[in-house]
Amino acid sequence: MDELWALDATELADRLRRRDVSAREVVTAHLDRIERVNPTINAIVTLDAEGALAAAAAADDALANGALTGPLHGLPIAFKDTHDTAGMRTTYGSPLFTDHVPTTNTLIVQRILDAGAIRTGKTNVPEFAAGSHTFNTLFGVTGNPYDPSRSAGGSSGGAAAALAAGLQPIADGSDMGGSLRNPASFCNVVGFRPTPGRVPTFPSDDPWDTLGTSGPMARTVADVALLLSVIAGPDARSPIALPETSFRAPLDGDISGLRIAWSPDLGGLPLDKDVRAVLSAAPDVFTALGCSVEEATPDLSDADFVFRTLRANAFETAYGATFDEQPEKFKPALAWNISQGRKLSRGDVGRARTAWARLYTAAAAFWDTYDVLIAPVSEVPPFPADWEYPHAVDGIEQHSYLDWMRSAYHVTVLGAPAISVPAGFTPAGLPVGLQVVTRPRSDLRTLQVAAAFEAATAYGRRRPALG
Repeated sequence: MDELWALDATELADRLRRRDVSAREVVTAHLDRIERVNPTINAIVTLDAEGALAAAAAADDALANGALTGPLHGLPIAFKDTHDTAGMRTTYGSPLFTDHVPTTNTLIVQRILDAGAIRTGKTNVPEFAAGSHTFNTLFGVTGNPYDPSRSAGGSSGGAAAALAAGLQPIADGSDMGGSLRNPASFCNVVGFRPTPGRVPTFPSDDPWDTLGTSGPMARTVADVALLLSVIAGPDARSPIALPETSFRAPLDGDISGLRIAWSPDLGGLPLDKDVRAVLSAAPDVFTALGCSVEEATPDLSDADFVFRTLRANAFETAYGATFDEQPEKFKPALAWNISQGRKLSRGDVGRARTAWARLYTAAAAFWDTYDVLIAPVSEVPPFPADWEYPHAVDGIEQHSYLDWMRSAYHVTVLGAPAISVPAGFTPAGLPVGLQVVTRPRSDLRTLQVAAAFEAATAYGRRRPALG
């Protein structure tokens, strides 16, 4: 039998339903893998092996007794440490919450558990999910499975590293400025930022927010679609929740005839030469698949102003009062982002929202001309894990922890579904992802295009040499 920890989620789920393997066998295989490999990469920061084995035994008993099982029956998962898990420590990567144990699950966690998944623990995050490099004072740095001396990205960096290393077959994440896409690109897995509202957030202090969203991660596009089918769907407590949940439709259809806009640097962003070289092959892949490809970029002229203004305002609102009480408990970058929020006037926020509306309208015209946008996920390959962030990209100085993330967060303001799919490796063997974007609410189309690229290239099948 193949190593169970190495199997894709869809195959594992099928074997579990057929009772070819038991949930106890699957969970045990992953716990053994965690014991061997996690000390090298530090992806899982809280582990409940005893609880996971007990839940697996209960899942096996339920199946043996003829109970209906969910689509994730028996699949192990450690949840992102910014998503509340009832009865299990959730720290948000902050020393303010070192011993915090929630009494309820967030909606995404509850939906995954209701679908039959087995909770094993929590994955590492940067403090309050701020930044695309996973480190904090509680648990330290998460290393990249392809080179543990390099960053795994963030903020869902622990999740991406756990997937790539075979510690779990599926993962939950969230994305404001690239927190699903950047770590997926760094770790050679698939990370999907769905249309805001596709995966509703509850609880939420701002339920109308569309800048951030939760979403799925996995090692293949099909596995992402499997998880999305569970976590998507309406919830009466979310005013922006979308109704559609049918994402397990066949993903291997013909994409010939699609109009592809190839934006090699999203309108002039600095790009590392190795990233540029790897992604230069992507247009030819789509041409061979029968698509028409031409260089084009949507209007992103105000994307920086919009994203940074609304992000700073959100951070000050969420953390400002606590920062005033205990400023020493906040990392400098987060303190800086809160201070940026305090410099804003009501007019600044209003102008940002007006500019956002204009960009969205301009994008609607872009989508009338093109079906798909392909572009870099990240401007750099995985950087040394002892850096807070890259201080230069292609010779251009980066002044803050946000600067190098523009290729992800400029796409955020489009309000569109965006996925990172493995696209190749640098000469040093570091992964690079391709960002595939389609018009808002066309999440299934995004998955189908990514699946076609995945099948044509198979870069995602190259696994790291660990354990």
